[in-house]
Amino acid sequence: MKEKAVKPFGIKDKLGYMFGDFGNDFTFLLSSTFLLKFYTDVMAVDAYVVGIVMMVARIVDAFTDIGMGRICDRSKDTKNGKFKPWILRMCGPVAIFSFLMYQSALSDIPYAAKIAYLFVTYILWGSVFYTAVNIPYGSMASAISPDPGDRQSLSTFRTMGGALAGAVVTAGIPLIAYDKINGNDILNGPRFTIIAGACSVFAIICYLLCYNMCTERVKVTVTAEQLKRNSVGVMFVNAFKNRALISLIVASILMLIAQLTLQQMANYVFPNYYGNAKAQTLSMVMMGVGMVVAAFSAKPLANRFGKAEIGAVSNFAAGILCIVLYFVRPQNVFVYAAFQMVSWIGLGVFQIVAWALVTDVIDYSEIKNGIREDGAVYGMYSFARKLGQAATSGLVGGLLTLVGYEQGTAFDPAVKEGIFDIATLVPAVGFLLLAVVLWFWYPLHKKQVDHVVSVLKEKHQNDSPETQQ
Repeated sequence: MKEKAVKPFGIKDKLGYMFGDFGNDFTFLLSSTFLLKFYTDVMAVDAYVVGIVMMVARIVDAFTDIGMGRICDRSKDTKNGKFKPWILRMCGPVAIFSFLMYQSALSDIPYAAKIAYLFVTYILWGSVFYTAVNIPYGSMASAISPDPGDRQSLSTFRTMGGALAGAVVTAGIPLIAYDKINGNDILNGPRFTIIAGACSVFAIICYLLCYNMCTERVKVTVTAEQLKRNSVGVMFVNAFKNRALISLIVASILMLIAQLTLQQMANYVFPNYYGNAKAQTLSMVMMGVGMVVAAFSAKPLANRFGKAEIGAVSNFAAGILCIVLYFVRPQNVFVYAAFQMVSWIGLGVFQIVAWALVTDVIDYSEIKNGIREDGAVYGMYSFARKLGQAATSGLVGGLLTLVGYEQGTAFDPAVKEGIFDIATLVPAVGFLLLAVVLWFWYPLHKKQVDHVVSVLKEKHQNDSPETQQ
């Protein structure tokens, strides 16, 4: 009996994969952009405490991300694939616990209880259920197609999905989440709880679209003997010897520090420094325009010059722009937004190629270690992204406390100047260090990637049943 022909890679896969990151970012961006603001302004929890909770949660991720990667690698192929079933199983729980994190009705419970509630719901959302859906989703890219061009397309569409979610979450929410009280823009807690519920519903819809539109084509069987030979301990040893993986992890942490600082501090720069919360929406729309420019330019530039090369140059330019912004300190909010848009183009170029860099590292690791571990490598990469998220929350929370930010001082002149300093200098440092890592440390530049693809193509042809007959 002949096996059913597999549909060729096409636009349906790209759109499905785009919806997957759309779903991811309905909860991830909500957390990375608004959780700190919600707990400082609605729940009256100190900024540094929220940052500490987020950093402690990342210790749990050290186990859950890698563990989920191993679970994915051990999973058996089904008629729907190896990774897709996890998206279907876990999309409901991740959406529910995202909603539970934003319960303004609990703002009057004891301070210690608020911290405990934040910790438990944040762990269950991020360290357990988000991990259980995001690791399989990210690992699935290398199973959808073995072709580097197709994978770059998936990376581009994934970033477009994130940008669309960003337009809704970071640009749309400020329009309806704030009230004007005594001349100041104040976050409305009960309304934000409803907004969080709506985001959770949209996340589930997007995950289901991803599940139904993507097809896994690359069947890689990892034997029990291979898994035994490549135990968790061996995997960590191999990881620390893998220059490509370690440098990409560091680059991703720096990217998220820059990106999430821009996003989180927008909740303070616009309502507090400029006194115009509604302008945050325009800023996010302009950032979206920057991402669109990056999306259309990244693939042809990557094909010509290499993914790592264009990532380094674009982030160096973004870092210089942030330094200029710090010294210029425009008093017109729209000039500030224009600066952000241009710097976002630089960030966007790397964001778009970053997911393709992960698949390059997976291929490189297969040659280096003799076993293909999509889930394990992606699990380590995802853990790095969460480290970046936590580092940003801890850093931003600590710096806000350092400049004196709390409910009673949120609009003091000295505090507002401190807010502007954080919003420009931290991203500048992140962008510039990211450029250095990609240019001088990350080894898989264009020539090396072409060599890896050639070696793997020959290896897989030799390993195919037809070749062995």
